[in-house]
Amino acid sequence: MKIRSARKINFSFKEVFYKPAGVPMRDIKINEITDEELEALRLRFVENLDQKKSAEKMGISRSQFQRDLKNSAKKIVVAMMKGEAIKISLK
Repeated sequence: MKIRSARKINFSFKEVFYKPAGVPMRDIKINEITDEELEALRLRFVENLDQKKSAEKMGISRSQFQRDLKNSAKKIVVAMMKGEAIKISLK
């Protein structure tokens, strides 16, 4: 198994849940997004940085950044389509 490189996160995230309104947490599946995946989303879509600059800021390769970005986006879309919760978790 490949050792996961440490990512630099330049923003303070809080552990947060997003869920569909009116549905108790006990009744829905939780999709977990790591603070690293959220940082990838933030750099790309909030800071509007390209893949190269975002990867450099996180201290990872461009391909790893792209995987983090894709994985986080997929988790969010699946949760929205299926009415599931999204948990942003911290390490």
